[in-house]
Amino acid sequence: MGMLTRTLLGTCLSLGALLAVFSSSAQAATTLRIAHFLPSVSNIQKNVLEPWCAELKTRSEDELRCQIYPSMQLGGTPAQLADMARNGVVDIAWTALGYSAGRFPRSETLELPFMLPAGGVTANRIIWEFTQRYAQDDFKEYKVLAVHTDGGTAFHTRNTPIRGAGDMKGLRMRASTRMASQVIDALGGAPVSMPPAQIADTLSKGVIDGAALSWEVVLPAKLDEVTRFHSDTRADQTSPTITVLALLMNKRRYDRLPDEQKQVLDALSGAALSQRAGVAWDKAIAEARQTVASDPTQTLVTLDDAAHDAMRQATQPIVDRWANSTEGGIDRPALITGLQGIVAEQAPELK
Repeated sequence: MGMLTRTLLGTCLSLGALLAVFSSSAQAATTLRIAHFLPSVSNIQKNVLEPWCAELKTRSEDELRCQIYPSMQLGGTPAQLADMARNGVVDIAWTALGYSAGRFPRSETLELPFMLPAGGVTANRIIWEFTQRYAQDDFKEYKVLAVHTDGGTAFHTRNTPIRGAGDMKGLRMRASTRMASQVIDALGGAPVSMPPAQIADTLSKGVIDGAALSWEVVLPAKLDEVTRFHSDTRADQTSPTITVLALLMNKRRYDRLPDEQKQVLDALSGAALSQRAGVAWDKAIAEARQTVASDPTQTLVTLDDAAHDAMRQATQPIVDRWANSTEGGIDRPALITGLQGIVAEQAPELK
């Protein structure tokens, strides 16, 4: 074999080795497809998912990457997101558990009236612990990356301040979940269901009188432009209800990840990611409250103890009906007791 031939052969072998390395690296990289139902400018994407994905990429040395699909860009409806993750249509879905009625029955405990504090960080610590202790059977088909609150429900109205249980009588109130609808109904209001993007327009036209939702939604949905009264609980009072949100991963997709990628994903998920969401929600809630409080045309109402107790008593039949259900053979009273115990440990000041 001539020198030129040997040189060319050596060069080809070297290039082949380099290509094999590059090919191996490319094959090792994993792109996680994440779907959710809100716009790309939403709090969940800008302040939770994008920073989380950036950290996944850094910690995994570029082997874990994300492709985020906001606003249901891959088709389907928000109610189908849990199925999309379970069936592998997407790798990960961020969704409200209440959108899939009956799918996560143990987790419904968290949305019962006057169980949890408003806000993010403390409530998410309670939610994550409850999920791990009592609700893992709800998520057998998923790898759970985070479970968190929407920040709790406040009442935002156009013309009528809500200072007590009787003030909601006859008001048409937008409800975000089935549980929120039951709470509004128990307080004498008429619940109305609609997407967040439609709330401001229907309020401005007088189609509805108000909305029961988290402060976190107020600024993005422009509710501060069409409402004048905002009724909220104190820090030491339980919220009328919450919406439970979760980041769910296809279990088979997780199982197929290389061990190194699993370790990175696990280290940045679970309690850590739930707390990341809590911090983002608390910041958004504080900003919305401050914006409204600085507007002289707006009125903030903080429920006093008598009003809070009256609302809790009015909604107690919701808790009782849920606890007495035998559907699915679930010991619902035990779940309530378990949640109350965690709340007493994590937030003993709550009323």
